[in-house]
Amino acid sequence: MKSYRMHLMLCSGTGCVSNKAFKIKELLEQELASHDLQDEIAVVLTGCNGFCAQGPVMVVLPDEIFYQLLTEKDIPQLVEEHFLKGRPVERLMFTPPGEEAPVPVMSDIGFFGKQRLIALRNRGLIDPERINEYIGRGGYAALAKALSSMDPETVIGQVTESGLRGRGGAGFPTGRKWSSRRKMPGDIKYLVCNADEGDPGAFMDRSIIEADPHSVIEGMTIGAFAVGASHGYVYVRMEYPLAIKRMEIAIEQAREFGLLGKDIFGCGLDFDLKIFRGAGAFVCGETTALVSSIEGRPPEPRQRPPRTALWGRPTVINNVETWATVPEIISRGADWFAGIGTETSKGTKVFSLVGKVRNTGLVEVPMGITLREIVFDIGGGIPDGKEFKAVQTGGPSGGFIPTSLLDLPVDYERLDEAGAMMGSGGMVVVDEDACMVSMAKYFIEFSCDESCGKCTSCRDGSDALLAILNRICAGDGQEGDLELLEELGEAIKDGSLCGLGQSLPNPVLSALRHFREEFRLHIEEKSCPAGVCEALFQYQIDAEACNACGLCKKQCPYHAVEGAKDVAHTIDMGKCTTCGVCYDACNFDAVKKVPNTVAKMAARA
Repeated sequence: MKSYRMHLMLCSGTGCVSNKAFKIKELLEQELASHDLQDEIAVVLTGCNGFCAQGPVMVVLPDEIFYQLLTEKDIPQLVEEHFLKGRPVERLMFTPPGEEAPVPVMSDIGFFGKQRLIALRNRGLIDPERINEYIGRGGYAALAKALSSMDPETVIGQVTESGLRGRGGAGFPTGRKWSSRRKMPGDIKYLVCNADEGDPGAFMDRSIIEADPHSVIEGMTIGAFAVGASHGYVYVRMEYPLAIKRMEIAIEQAREFGLLGKDIFGCGLDFDLKIFRGAGAFVCGETTALVSSIEGRPPEPRQRPPRTALWGRPTVINNVETWATVPEIISRGADWFAGIGTETSKGTKVFSLVGKVRNTGLVEVPMGITLREIVFDIGGGIPDGKEFKAVQTGGPSGGFIPTSLLDLPVDYERLDEAGAMMGSGGMVVVDEDACMVSMAKYFIEFSCDESCGKCTSCRDGSDALLAILNRICAGDGQEGDLELLEELGEAIKDGSLCGLGQSLPNPVLSALRHFREEFRLHIEEKSCPAGVCEALFQYQIDAEACNACGLCKKQCPYHAVEGAKDVAHTIDMGKCTTCGVCYDACNFDAVKKVPNTVAKMAARA
């Protein structure tokens, strides 16, 4: 094997690929060859590095120099200065907001500081399309240990004692699920990896598969040994072509190495995997709907009990993160994993941190870390000098958590108590400019579109919720609407068959719980304090800030802006449609969004 003095670990997760990571690799190799460095320096495509806001990113090993926001035009200088002359290029390094000096070394960057990697243990360190690199990092050693020195009951005991709970949303104890399926009679049993990730802003499962598909395969094979399964499916939505490609490669490699198929490790275990491509229905994240989809039937949830069963056979379904965690528990032991996290929520959790936060990306943190640490220490806080307002956890089925609960420890129970949920790990941060009524409406609209329609409570109830929220945002809210939203929300939760309907009202109920005053202003004052709901605010021009440049007047399609040269402009509200063109056109922050209540008070004065 060729020995290199330097490895350029270039992220090729979907985010970086969309920013031309593959082209950057090609140019890097061309430039290295032009300087005769191709035998000294290797360019390695890795999975998602995690720091998605700064992509494309590259880590130079062994010195761990971190480069970010790379472009094609940067490559010649980077190769000549750093890799030829030994002078790292500071302008391509990460500089924290408010600081002048860049941070050269990846581990010194705040985004990585409080993370603890278990499911993401190989993040940015291996080429996901090469099984040898996974094995070189200890891959498949846990499977060998399980097959050679443990029996199925011992494996299940380790998973149970570790306290691992399913990372797909409900948080059901993994060991208990495995144990119940092992005890079920039947010669044929199935395992399923649920990678049908449909939450807005969520990309945990996709990124794990893109970065480390063999960790999922190893975890599933250990699970197959534990429960006595011989067949498995990885259910991935079609919108994840790169994840599908890398999982296909990994499955073929595992078969070639004798790690899938007949008589694995010569221990008598027969287990193989297939990929099932989902059509992108959000409801397929619910296990019984997912099973219906694999069976070729409409993806609708079933009544439980009986338990989830594929073709009537005992079936274990866990999500990507859960399966990827299993090998580490077997390798390091249940006590090690149980020593991380809180009393009821053990280990770590992967989140996709997105929204109004400086450092968006993929993070893995120990259970019990506070929301403040995630948003401000890892996420870098809120950009543009804005104030934090809320964080929405758990996807469209989750809830909003306000500033007053920023120090809440993150675990299943505490999030549930706050009116939110862990979910699969989506975490959307919103700042002071967000309208919480509009935010609740957005998530209800999503769930309304994704409802399978089987339950009257979910199908018609979501329509009714959305109709009320639309009225409130349009300025037609009525007395009693808030109580009606709450009553309807509780009825939907009680009457729905599956988890989608049972959690569908959460965004509305949590927003009402923590931001009720904002709803009241929409209804009683016909005002949107955040200036988001177009019917409930006006645009006004600040005479002191306006320099009469005429740009807003020129851009206004309705000729609503008035004012002569060198005279501060005004807006004729009789003509204004609140289209926002003047607001976007102004370079002097003179056009303001003014809630209707403030505008009316100013008019009366």
